[in-house]
Amino acid sequence: MFLFLIACITLVLGYCIYGLFVEKVWGISHAPTPAVKHPDGVDYIPFPTYKAFLIQFLNIAGLGPVFGAILGAVYGPVCLLWIVFGCIFAGAVHDYLSGMLSLKHDGKSLIYLMEIYFGKKIKYVALFLLVSMLLLVGAIFAKSPAQMLGQLTHSSMWLWLAVVFGYYFVATLLPIDKLIGRFYPIFALCLLGSSICLIIALFMRDIPPFLNFQLANLHPKGLPLFPLLFVTIACGAISGFHATQSPMIARCLKDEKYGRPVFYGAMIVEGIVALIWATLGICFYPSTQHLLNSINQADAGGVVSEIAKGLLGNVGGIATIASVVILAITTGDTCFRSARLTLADFLKLPQEKIRFRLALSFAVLAGGIFLSVINVSTIWRYFGWFNQTLAMFTLWLTTVYLKKTKKCFWISLVPAVFMTAVSSAYIAYDKLFLGLSVDTAQTTGIVVGFISLIGFLGLTKNN
Repeated sequence: MFLFLIACITLVLGYCIYGLFVEKVWGISHAPTPAVKHPDGVDYIPFPTYKAFLIQFLNIAGLGPVFGAILGAVYGPVCLLWIVFGCIFAGAVHDYLSGMLSLKHDGKSLIYLMEIYFGKKIKYVALFLLVSMLLLVGAIFAKSPAQMLGQLTHSSMWLWLAVVFGYYFVATLLPIDKLIGRFYPIFALCLLGSSICLIIALFMRDIPPFLNFQLANLHPKGLPLFPLLFVTIACGAISGFHATQSPMIARCLKDEKYGRPVFYGAMIVEGIVALIWATLGICFYPSTQHLLNSINQADAGGVVSEIAKGLLGNVGGIATIASVVILAITTGDTCFRSARLTLADFLKLPQEKIRFRLALSFAVLAGGIFLSVINVSTIWRYFGWFNQTLAMFTLWLTTVYLKKTKKCFWISLVPAVFMTAVSSAYIAYDKLFLGLSVDTAQTTGIVVGFISLIGFLGLTKNN
């Protein structure tokens, strides 16, 4: 309990101290925000700060800080260090800078920002990769809740899949304040509440958490911490997916000063949720081997149910399944909405006109439906790497901006170099890619990261 509380306190202090430093580096201008300058009643709608914060938190969280933290807990308590320091110095910086950069450019999507700072040639590749990722995640988070609802109600999964996609179409099409603005703050509070109830129930039991705390790799199969842990736990530490979600809320902020609590703060809260679930995974089972066995038998969703039933009884188990369904759906619909906004920015189609929204909503949902009915298990394995690679590109994007505006670019350069090393080492190590030995892959990652640092400093020396 003591170490868990220390980790949570460190995250809060990170927000108060380092988050304030990052905010000062950025420099708040108090210029009119996109929501104030040109509200359109669809995507640009001023939200109260608390509502913007809760929606941003739920958009970036979803199942990530739950499933990812459970999978990361197989490495042992050392995963908590990555959650804490990754969140403060990488993830929250990534989310704040990408959100504020979008805010500075009228709430435009990531593809628009990449075109400005990386050049026009990259926008087509970036568009394909970003939209593909959003549709893939949306499809996965349509099929997963449909399967769970089918099992829970003993009915057809395909029926529930049709219902979920029907909801996705409505949520993608309607103005952001109609469904997302009304219900997502409630769902976000439910996620926080259920996580807090579980951690309290854990420490009320006769379980000695972290008595044998070891800063060592406790993975039963001896899989390497670097780079695997840093890809396994993405949401909760750093996730490129967040940069696709922040523009939605950048279009709803009433003042730049709310950027730190909304963007940086939401990531810190997500880190706390990840700490809770990693702690549950570590402490609920006698060893990391027992945890791994449960994951292999029932996947991360089954572990969530097992922990909830063990700590809160059958009612807690059913409530947990319901919360998992809600979290998956709230991740899926924002994926399709982000895909619509990305295509709208690329094609320069005004979204206050219903015919353009209808056309893009049909297009992105059609892509999602196609992906949901084919075997995407292999493609999904690539997502972890692509997610962290997107985080790497976003950090380099913000570094270029900070450099051009003569601000302290080191706050994003250091995590950018680190994530470059992680992505390079992963693509060298994983069997789906190069399948090299651990030592070779790790060396490759370090060398590529170092070259990226020297290259950036050399290319921008006189700029």
